[in-house]
Amino acid sequence: MGIKNKKDFTQSDLAVFISYIKPHKKLFAIDMLLSALIAAIDLAFPYITRTAMNKFLPQRFYRAFFIVMGIVLAAYLLRAFFQYLITVIGHGYGTLVEADMRADVFAHMQRLSFSFFDRNRTGVLLGRVTNDLFEIVELAHHGPENILTCTLTIVGALVILLFINPRLTLVLIVLLPLTITYSLKQRLNMRNANREVKKKTGEINAAIESGISGIRTSKAFANEQVEEDKFAAANENFKQSKVGYYKAMGRFMGGMEAAIGLMQVAVITVGGGMLMNGTLDLVDLLTFTLYVSTFTTPVRKLTQFMEIYTQGTAGFSRFLEIMRTEPEIKDAPDAVELQEVQGRISYENVSFHYNDGTEVLKDVSVTIEPGRTLALVGSSGGGKTTMCHLLPRFYDVSEGAVKIDGVDVRKISQERLRKHIGIIQQDVFLFAGTILENIRYGRPDATDREVVNAALKAEIHDEIMAMPEGYHTFVGERGVVLSGGQKQRISIARVFLKEPPILILDEATSALDSVTERHIQESLDMLSRGRTCIVIAHRLSTIRNADQIAVIEKQRIAELGSREELLRKGGVYASLERAQEMKG
Repeated sequence: MGIKNKKDFTQSDLAVFISYIKPHKKLFAIDMLLSALIAAIDLAFPYITRTAMNKFLPQRFYRAFFIVMGIVLAAYLLRAFFQYLITVIGHGYGTLVEADMRADVFAHMQRLSFSFFDRNRTGVLLGRVTNDLFEIVELAHHGPENILTCTLTIVGALVILLFINPRLTLVLIVLLPLTITYSLKQRLNMRNANREVKKKTGEINAAIESGISGIRTSKAFANEQVEEDKFAAANENFKQSKVGYYKAMGRFMGGMEAAIGLMQVAVITVGGGMLMNGTLDLVDLLTFTLYVSTFTTPVRKLTQFMEIYTQGTAGFSRFLEIMRTEPEIKDAPDAVELQEVQGRISYENVSFHYNDGTEVLKDVSVTIEPGRTLALVGSSGGGKTTMCHLLPRFYDVSEGAVKIDGVDVRKISQERLRKHIGIIQQDVFLFAGTILENIRYGRPDATDREVVNAALKAEIHDEIMAMPEGYHTFVGERGVVLSGGQKQRISIARVFLKEPPILILDEATSALDSVTERHIQESLDMLSRGRTCIVIAHRLSTIRNADQIAVIEKQRIAELGSREELLRKGGVYASLERAQEMKG
């Protein structure tokens, strides 16, 4: 699972940005060429007008004058066509850049460790993959194009004006640094304000995602108003951040308009004075005013572009923040690929704590022989699920080692390691597709017949065939149209299809009624046959046939042995069984 055309994200932000444009350099070059031609047409018009008024009209070369004006008109029609091409081609390659970035960030998130998703809410990540990247399209398109066009126009206009009248041009040259300084200062304020907007937008996305995915729970508790209040608070924070951003943008826009107006007034005032004392003629003053308009148009365009630039760079920096996040779980440089797995699992003096120092397991040691079953029982939060998560390397041990067939799992490539492990959890996740697609997820290259065979083993085939579209029935968001038992059987079919030598059952039946649980347990017993299994059990009746039972208490294994041994011992496990029998 790699990233296509892998980029080096240790480079500068600009270098990374350019690396995304490189694959589309032909479209980019066409866009830049058309932008340069538009700038050339804009620069040519005032100079041609000056020539016409200085030569053609005084000497009554009317025919030449109208021919030149016709050429100018044709040039502007051509300019309009160029602008059409820029819009189509520019946005086209911008969309390609966006698609490349979205593919890369999605692929990268697939490689990130569980701990990353523990720290980041789904709605926030969704905003980074959608909204932020959409704004980068505008930056990828308008950024280089506007910078080139505006630079050519401003520099070209200044060069031509220096040629016409150096003294009057100095007025613009003096005012230009002041405008640029003000622009840069306000751009920084806009960028900071926009980053805050991005943050609050992520919070709103998270509130929406939480409110929609939890709609059944909120309705069940009649807590719709609670959800509305939570969203209203996030919305208010977003509104305040947006107001702050628009204030910063208003200061920028207002200041730039004042600077443009000052340039125009200064040129007319100084030029009028020069006209009065005879050091400037009327045609040159008119040419100057035309060039000031040509000069100020790109300044206005840069002013409008600044919002796109601010939003795009903020989005790009958030994109880079994810891309520069390294997975905490990585393959070793000399990672091996287990081919034939016997299924001997050993936890050797294993301890685990989260990054914040919270200790979950301490000095745990246990061995499961191939084809045997270890059941984990104990109070919630004792570390049972964490023990299971350490085996496929969803997290890495803090101390000690977890081994399969004597090989430390940290020395096995993650892909091959997880190919050998099947996991069935209490909370079954089904993708919003068909039943066929969800079962085939266990082995994407499986044939339809193999999928059906897996469903037969999971005893869900008959129920699937009774559905309106059979295996092509859509399961809805997270399998909402299916019962809990049906979802669990589909997850079992998925693992039957995968045929892993090692199986983890994480309270796979605890959320089901006793009748459904009994049927599901039969499927699980069939699935477990001949496989090394780790079972987390809430109902102790489901693990009576386990080869070993480990009681996890206070981050340690308090008791370990067969059911008969633990009952004879009369310790924690015996107390748990008595308590459940009394409830039953």
